[in-house]
Amino acid sequence: MAGEKQIREPLVHLTRRDAMRPGKAWAIRIAAVLLGLLVCGAAAFLLVEKLQQNPGRLGEFYYTFIKGSFATPRKTWKFFKDLAVLLCIALALTPAFRMRFWNTGAEGQTLMGVWGAIAVAFYGGGKMPEGVLLILMFIASLLCGALWGVVPALFKAKWNTNETLFTLMMNYVASYVVAYFLVVWVPSGSSNLGKLKYGKLPALGHDYLIIILVAFLLTVGLYIYLEYTKHGYEINVVGESVRTARYVGIGVGKVIIRTMILSGALCGLAGYLIAAGLDQTITTESVGGQGFTAIMVCWLAKFNPIGMLLTSGLITLLEHGAAQISQDFGVAADFPDVVVGIILFFIIGSEFFIHYQLHFRKHGKEGVK
Repeated sequence: MAGEKQIREPLVHLTRRDAMRPGKAWAIRIAAVLLGLLVCGAAAFLLVEKLQQNPGRLGEFYYTFIKGSFATPRKTWKFFKDLAVLLCIALALTPAFRMRFWNTGAEGQTLMGVWGAIAVAFYGGGKMPEGVLLILMFIASLLCGALWGVVPALFKAKWNTNETLFTLMMNYVASYVVAYFLVVWVPSGSSNLGKLKYGKLPALGHDYLIIILVAFLLTVGLYIYLEYTKHGYEINVVGESVRTARYVGIGVGKVIIRTMILSGALCGLAGYLIAAGLDQTITTESVGGQGFTAIMVCWLAKFNPIGMLLTSGLITLLEHGAAQISQDFGVAADFPDVVVGIILFFIIGSEFFIHYQLHFRKHGKEGVK
């Protein structure tokens, strides 16, 4: 028509999908993992000299992912131990993430849990029964983690500050607190505290068994809390819509503070397991970046505690397999990180195709504006 301007329809446009069937969504995720492994194999063939000299070892490259976690009983126990610690931290993040409070401070909250336990063991070790010492270490870990979680929650509830930046900065503050006390506790200036003689959790058949059991019980308990309790319902409502929560009479600020106390305390519990169940010492790297990895575990599982059993297992399997690749194939220390990064890239990319759909313009089709 006269006066109307014809424009071409975009070549590609996005629309959000309706809810995809769980089976189909998981099929896409599995396909993404397999495709990522294929790309890793191609990258390994191009970059690893031993594979170029003997392409037949490519099958061994893939087997290494399993070998790194299950080749020996010791590696199997270590796999489940690392899975359990990572799972505990991811579970600690879940209540906050369900509430859409983006807590990026799990690293610092867990580190403060380690510090609380070690501080009690350092000052109280040998001066009281071991059972009493372990209980006090446990309480100190929960309180320190909860404190590190509630501070940004208070600012969010009172002044609506940005919780992502606030909790992220608290990680660095926690690291400096630990560094300061290491200077105080180690007069020699080496900042190497060494392994303490007191404050070790008892072994239930194996040193790691109690950590694994705690992680499993915490998974079940948190799932029940979030799905079948009033507090869990309030967390979900606040996460869906703050306005709706206020309309139905939920105190949003109260829920934010209460939930972050819980999230920080659970991070403190993970710190207690690291301090009393594993290391019996502390450094600024005691958590080893697992607070950040737990964000990925939590997100991939869609904040579902049961799903985190799978995602934490996948991440742990990849990390152990990548470390084994470095050992068996003599590659640079950074290559295993590249392998893990490629696979995670495909997993994250699969979420895009689960939630969005691409539409391509039909040939010759034009739109009229």
